[in-house]
Amino acid sequence: MSRSGKYLFSSESVTEGHPDKIADQISDAILDAVLAQDAFGRVACETLVTTGLVFLAGEITTSAVVDYSGVARQTIQEIGYTRAKYGFDSETCAVLSTLHKQSPDIAQGVDVGGAGDQGLMFGYATNETEELMPMPILLAHRLTRRLSQARRESILKWLRPDGKSQVTVQYENHKPVRIEAVVVSAQHSADVSIEEIRQGILEQVIRVSIPGDLLDRNTNYYINPTGRFAVGGPHGDCGITGRKIIVDTYGGVGSHGGGAFSGKDPTKVDRSASYMVRHLAKNVVAAGVADRLEVQLAYAIGIAKPVSIMVDTHGTGKISDEKIREIIENNFDLTPRGIIDYLNLRRPIFRKTAAFGHFGRSEPEFTWERTDKVALFQKESGILVSSARG
Repeated sequence: MSRSGKYLFSSESVTEGHPDKIADQISDAILDAVLAQDAFGRVACETLVTTGLVFLAGEITTSAVVDYSGVARQTIQEIGYTRAKYGFDSETCAVLSTLHKQSPDIAQGVDVGGAGDQGLMFGYATNETEELMPMPILLAHRLTRRLSQARRESILKWLRPDGKSQVTVQYENHKPVRIEAVVVSAQHSADVSIEEIRQGILEQVIRVSIPGDLLDRNTNYYINPTGRFAVGGPHGDCGITGRKIIVDTYGGVGSHGGGAFSGKDPTKVDRSASYMVRHLAKNVVAAGVADRLEVQLAYAIGIAKPVSIMVDTHGTGKISDEKIREIIENNFDLTPRGIIDYLNLRRPIFRKTAAFGHFGRSEPEFTWERTDKVALFQKESGILVSSARG
């Protein structure tokens, strides 16, 4: 990241009732249903949702017996689309499936422990927040989580499942200093006034979610800017698995390999290797070896070891980028099988990742968020020795 001095950066999040996130959650719920019975099941499940329809496609090879239609309906119900007046109903929508087995051409490379496809994955961490995440995406997720909470707990009775947020943070020399703008668009019942919506979201969502010292009299608030958002969810917009990959990761900070996560079992390095490089970047930053860090891995289909490893501290490293890369390469098994075992990924833990981001969270299932390798990076980099001498 070459920006310096004073600048603005924005990131967005969406609620679990957003059409694309409904699709992600259905895909990951199906993955979890397979893994609950068959830890070695192969899943690449894509979902499309639109008015009155759920369409499942992709490849699943497993010994598990799963009612895919039932899983989809249950997921929609848990999200909150339970009434026809919301424009989408778990009981009445049609569910179509064209799922079939994984291609044997792909399987022959995965069966021996190789990567399920070629690709490049990026992990990122920064010390600008306690979660070691960029502040804009962290705050955007807090807003959408609060929207969901306010709806589920009837704090704002007129809220409906769909919604979005966006936060613009002002930085000075890479440090966040204030919030420039907050955007919240929330689906609502048809009989509530825009004045009640804006006041309710300002008081019960924004001011509850964002630290007051980051808000000032010059902060701009854009709450349901069009004035009306009664039609939402799949009735308002088609949703597809994997269309919110920037929301899933770092909000546009750093680089992105392009591969989506949801609906993919951990033999797909799009998912497992992305989790691993977040884990590596987070531990390096938590160890004080760098203030910011981006790690890239790249793989070839059927080949176990990554074809390249890249480390970039953006000039903030206490040791060289090359030295950090050597520490990673010498101490971690970055084959798909090694990553799966290290992060314990053959478990039905993925539905929870499919809303509010895959990173910066403290739930126990999120093993890639552990900072249990801080001592290793400090020892290997000599940080503790240097600190003692200082």
